[in-house]
Amino acid sequence: MSDKKPLVHVIGAGLAGCEAALAAVRQGASVVLHEMKPEKYTPAHHAPSFAELVCSNSLRSDARTNAVGLLKEEMRRLHSVVLEAADATRVPAGSALAVDRVLFSDYVTRAVKNCPDIRVEPGEVKELPRDEITVVATGPLTSDGLASYLSGELGLAGLHFFDAAAPIVDGASLDYDIVYAASRWDRGDADYLNCPMNEVQYRAFYEALLSAKEAPLHDFDSDSQKDLTVFEGCMPVEVMARRGYDTLRFGPMKPVGLRDPRTGREAYAVVQLRKENAKGSMYNLVGFQTHLTFPEQRRVFGLIPGLENAEFLRYGVMHRNTYLSSPGVLSPTYRLLKRDGAPLYFAGQMTGVEGYVESAGSGLVAGTNAGRLAAGLEEYVFPDSTMLGAMAYYVSRGTTGPFQPMNANFGIIAPLDRKVKGGKNARNEAYACRALEQMEKIRAELEPSGEGTHGEPD
Repeated sequence: MSDKKPLVHVIGAGLAGCEAALAAVRQGASVVLHEMKPEKYTPAHHAPSFAELVCSNSLRSDARTNAVGLLKEEMRRLHSVVLEAADATRVPAGSALAVDRVLFSDYVTRAVKNCPDIRVEPGEVKELPRDEITVVATGPLTSDGLASYLSGELGLAGLHFFDAAAPIVDGASLDYDIVYAASRWDRGDADYLNCPMNEVQYRAFYEALLSAKEAPLHDFDSDSQKDLTVFEGCMPVEVMARRGYDTLRFGPMKPVGLRDPRTGREAYAVVQLRKENAKGSMYNLVGFQTHLTFPEQRRVFGLIPGLENAEFLRYGVMHRNTYLSSPGVLSPTYRLLKRDGAPLYFAGQMTGVEGYVESAGSGLVAGTNAGRLAAGLEEYVFPDSTMLGAMAYYVSRGTTGPFQPMNANFGIIAPLDRKVKGGKNARNEAYACRALEQMEKIRAELEPSGEGTHGEPD
């Protein structure tokens, strides 16, 4: 590693950390990459290699008309090591990008260790350098020591222990012949959309919910399950249903004060949808935190009138996830806004992005900017008309409701300046064309200062 190049520290060698380290090198910096494995493991990790995929081997859709597919294509154009490894180790999975998990992790590990401008330092980090630019990419299972430092020394009291979240659906996919806008008792603006149910519909939904399959918990999520007896606000809807037939009708599906404009009367039960963003392209199912499997969520929640053909932008989840309440705390470059000392960046799931590819994407943006500052260059803010930029804007600005982790989706990207005919695929293709056209200009501005920024895997 060159002593003449400016230095960046990266904490954590997961997907986000490896991406950040190599991105910083491409901007002219040297990197010290800190990784506590193999000296210490989280409950989720078992291999000494970097970028370990803990759960699925699928990095989801590779089609650019899918939001995560567009994100992957943007990252490919910026020399993402995660996408390079994925493409080199992919296995057949239809339109999804699935990989051999062991080969994928080995590929990234070799790429990082073969880079002459990266020095790997094993061991747990419990406090951060004050006078050197740093990227924290320690993931949702950040060690207790570092989490205590972040919440104490840095005053980041917004570290959340996230138990459950409700699904989010695409507003354009709702049936507005059924769904209607109204506030309870017509008080204030009609900020909620309402899905009315008669008794027959409610009973069918209730019985389907009782019999639906729940997702298995990982060992490191077991504490979350225990906490459900304490945190009533995070109670999964299927757990509430098991308390009795009318529990939901007197809880999140309470119809009181909501008149169906088609009948002029209150329905037997009502599911309310709340805006997740100002433009109303995304809606949260109010009170529908859940731990059902994704296919079961699609089946059961598809029984809700008006949601029969709803597109789910994010399914409900329940798991341990340490993350920052990032709006107002991080900038659109993932830099901590208020800190005495050298600039500090965050990357990965602890910023509020959700998913492997999204975590790597945030690492690419954070590492690029950490490297640029170290090299005496200005930060680069990705436009929110790209998926990389849209995620960064979501993390730094949030939505109208409480901040929650989010996957890449077209609901957070900047609107098109024209109407597109041909349905959702045509609209998404227009988003992708615009974003990738911009990525060509961005790549030219961020082009690596030299060749050989990471070693080729042996």
